[in-house]
Amino acid sequence: MLRWVIALMLAACTVSAVNIGAFNIQSFGDSKMNNPEVCAIILKILQRYDIVLIQEVRDADLSAVEAMMTELNSQWKKPKYSYVVSDTLGRGSYRERYLFVYRHDNVNVHDSYHYHDHNMYTGEDTFSREPFVVVFNAPGTVIQDFVLVPLHAAPNDAVREIDALYDVYMDICKKYQSDNIIFLGDFNAGCNYVTSSHWDSIRLHTSEDFTWLISHDVDTTVGSTHCAYD
Repeated sequence: MLRWVIALMLAACTVSAVNIGAFNIQSFGDSKMNNPEVCAIILKILQRYDIVLIQEVRDADLSAVEAMMTELNSQWKKPKYSYVVSDTLGRGSYRERYLFVYRHDNVNVHDSYHYHDHNMYTGEDTFSREPFVVVFNAPGTVIQDFVLVPLHAAPNDAVREIDALYDVYMDICKKYQSDNIIFLGDFNAGCNYVTSSHWDSIRLHTSEDFTWLISHDVDTTVGSTHCAYD
């Protein structure tokens, strides 16, 4: 799981922190929500953040998502959590969604769109799961609006997909005239998928326009592997 804390300065010269996380739950659907122990762990993690990106949402009718949101809001007199979800994305029969769960008392969704990467002339389709761009607003903060861009990269195409995020960045800058942008998710950029020799060909890494908040040697998984950005 990748996590960021974005410090936002309030007009009253106090500081508010918006906690943002990215969580690949690994095939999230009804089976996980029907397991009380797993469900409790998921809810505990979500409650740590103001915004959480969930990946590998395999829930065609969103029944598991709705059940999760009901459980998440059940402890409050008034619901505090909302969500925004992408279309089903992927190639072939394997499809998944990007899901953002957020505390609407702290932030709200200003806009969203699916990045279109299919070239009608060449037939090239860069992303297996195209980024679902979401503009959030944090009322009362100096930064006001910021953009979150998720990517669950296909392991064998990770180098090409991460590099193509630069094109997504340019598209967002043109559309919103904003460079308050965070790329997050499961990049599959650790271990053998993206080696040290690949980074010089990835514009997101070589451009001085970007700051990488997680270094290459950080283990962001709970498995036996030690792979950053995974």
